[in-house]
Amino acid sequence: MKLEDVPERLPAYVYDLRGLAEHVASVRTALGPTELYYAAKANPDAEILRTVAPHVDGVEVSSGGELTHVRETLPHTPLAFGGPGKTDDELALAQRHADRIHVESPRELSRLSALGPADVLLRANLPFRTPGAALAMSGPFGMDEDALAECARRIPETGLTLRGVHAHLASGLGAPAMLDLAARIVDWALPFLKDHGVDDPEINIGGGMAVDYASPAARFDWETYGRGLPTGARLRVEPGRALTAYHGWYVTDVLDVKTTRGDTYAVLRGGTHHLRTPATKGHDHPFEVLTSDEAPTTAASLVGQLCTPKDVFATDVPVPPLAPGDIIAFTMAGAYAWNISHHDFLMHPKPTFHYLR
Repeated sequence: MKLEDVPERLPAYVYDLRGLAEHVASVRTALGPTELYYAAKANPDAEILRTVAPHVDGVEVSSGGELTHVRETLPHTPLAFGGPGKTDDELALAQRHADRIHVESPRELSRLSALGPADVLLRANLPFRTPGAALAMSGPFGMDEDALAECARRIPETGLTLRGVHAHLASGLGAPAMLDLAARIVDWALPFLKDHGVDDPEINIGGGMAVDYASPAARFDWETYGRGLPTGARLRVEPGRALTAYHGWYVTDVLDVKTTRGDTYAVLRGGTHHLRTPATKGHDHPFEVLTSDEAPTTAASLVGQLCTPKDVFATDVPVPPLAPGDIIAFTMAGAYAWNISHHDFLMHPKPTFHYLR
């Protein structure tokens, strides 16, 4: 990001839509026949959605609010509706507007079947170990083998159509580990679906492609992943963070610099109520000082305006000499940033939003 791209009013989010479009298009090419859905939970900004849409096969949503927002923004894009704890209103909305519904439990199957026909995937909670994963999506997500078999046996009596399975089991894995997991999912899913009369199986193997905030230049190896995916089924992936994280900045300025008991703090306008990612992930968020070309000569913690010691972007990191008015741009702020933050804590002004086209 360049200093001339900094908006007048700070804090601000700045999204690089042209770079995003190029990145998603390259992912689409690398995946070959595998379907690409965008997980809207990563960043549902309307301009982000419109930029991604021409390069994806659909969008995955996880609430009635997301479904309504995405359908209004992208009237003709296929939608998959997933997530645990769907309400009756959400199931009814999905039955009307989603192309695929990911069923999470036998009870949810019964509630959905009362609404009329729908195409469904059964979400599988499989006992596959995923060493090195940032998150293991087990617990309340999906069903074990007994519940899956129960649902599959019941579906012919319900008016629903079983299209396949959904198995997003882990997040934060590189291409080799993701390929190993995909192979195990497909090896389990194909005979399961064949046993239950699914002739043209769909297998959604989820998202979770690794994004390394400690190494902003590192990227998931989409070409290796696309070449190595198993065959024999209609495969679908639904990444979010790995598509949009690299194409957003949270930009703000320094309000104060002070040293307390030997530790230096740069107090920035805004805080983690705007960019919760570092607090959520427990990392030092990558950044650039746009108003200085000097090499780092000291260390400081970058903190926000909130009345909590947890309002920290980065702790004791190398910085050039900082002064009030310096501009800090936090990179990799295009996913799970503004939309997961606790916006109204202390009721500070909200950031502005800007788009590079």
